Amino acid sequence: MLTKTFDAGRWLTAPIAGLITGVLSLLALTAAPAQAAAKPPIEVRVVIVTTWEVERGDTDIMGELHDWRVKWPMATKIPFPIGARALQYDPKTHVLAILTGEATARASASIMALGLDPRFDLSHAYWIVAGTAGVDPKVASAGSAAWSRWVVDGDLAQELDARDIPADWSTGIVPYGRTKPFQQPAPKGDTDDGHVVYTLNRGLVDWAYGRTKDLKLPDNPSMAKLRSAYAGPGAAPPFVLEGEGLMSARFWYGDHLTAWAEQWVPYYTGGQGVFAMSAEEDTGILQALTFLSNDHRARLDRVLVLRAGSDYAVAPPGVSGADFLAKEAGGGLPANREALENLYLVASPVARALAEDWKHTKAVTPGGK
Repeated sequence: MLTKTFDAGRWLTAPIAGLITGVLSLLALTAAPAQAAAKPPIEVRVVIVTTWEVERGDTDIMGELHDWRVKWPMATKIPFPIGARALQYDPKTHVLAILTGEATARASASIMALGLDPRFDLSHAYWIVAGTAGVDPKVASAGSAAWSRWVVDGDLAQELDARDIPADWSTGIVPYGRTKPFQQPAPKGDTDDGHVVYTLNRGLVDWAYGRTKDLKLPDNPSMAKLRSAYAGPGAAPPFVLEGEGLMSARFWYGDHLTAWAEQWVPYYTGGQGVFAMSAEEDTGILQALTFLSNDHRARLDRVLVLRAGSDYAVAPPGVSGADFLAKEAGGGLPANREALENLYLVASPVARALAEDWKHTKAVTPGGK
């Protein structure tokens, strides 16, 4: 009735009619979001963070998300157009899984997008990053799974090309604010130059490790053959440990960069951290969660990072770094399937314990003093 009157212009001038029509249109546009906002958000108990998946059309072939989708199961697919893939969800346990996409930038953007999504209440959620990595054979073997106590960034630094490195330097990678590699004292882990080291909640990490350290991880002849070229921990059957991840968007190989990583991690953790796993995404994930925590959208004391070795960070004796790179680039990562299996085997009981005891874990973080 109003529309007809305004259109006829019998009592109102055209400018006033246009103004009122515009207001009514604006109200109509805002009505749907207002109704949607009235619906309470889903309270998520645990977020499983994965980074890559191989899909062919609608078929899920393999990847970090696969076992969570199939074995948990997380059968509910939730559209997530501002992320890399749709989300997977289990309404029974309130566990949500995200696939971020690989490397630092995609991971950070995806986690920020999820944290700002009004459909979810993540204010009390636990976050479990479960991804594959390259393992240092001095610390663990292919297939082994490590819970991180610190996450260290390997990209944020100054660098000289290898051809310009002074003869008495062990590496061309120099910390911000320093003029030589590993110059003491080490810079702070969080400065205007960037966030180089993230300290996780040690109590929660120790709790997760304590629940999983005695798990027997599956082994097979091909894995035994793969690790036979290594010595020490690198030659042992796969096991669960505590050890740090060094993150870099570059997929690096070789003795010299591994030696750098073995020094870079303790350098930034006051001599306490041990380089165990080489991966890409975790500093991006932690950076997004840090910003979200500033607005109480996430809790940094509820973050766990688990990485399982899909290959070794360094070639076996007698194989050059270049040949090692060529072999893996052409033939794939030799322990990929085993690492994926072990990620779910180790992380899933921790996720279930957190989600299914929500009457306690919502209020009290395990491992607290």
